Amino acid sequence: MPMKMPEVRNCAVSNCAYNSKKTCHAIAVTIGHPKSDPKCDTFFESSVRGGVDDMIAGVGACKTEDCRYNVHFECAATSIQVGMKEGDPDCLTFEMR
Repeated sequence: MPMKMPEVRNCAVSNCAYNSKKTCHAIAVTIGHPKSDPKCDTFFESSVRGGVDDMIAGVGACKTEDCRYNVHFECAATSIQVGMKEGDPDCLTFEMR
């Protein structure tokens, strides 16, 4: 069965250009750095709002090798939540293998 792109169900990073009302409006986000650092690589700040108003972002890629949901750099979680952790926008759904 083909894998479906999981949604970014909630994003609490209000200063991201793609965030509007705790919803990410990028077409897709990339999560992570190698090993166990699940930062949202799509995050950036801007005075201009980005994304597509009627779209909820999916997880296009996950580079966090130590996450139990990472399958060949794709996210196998049903959905994810993004929020601030130690001053960085992180995937809060991350779980160590």
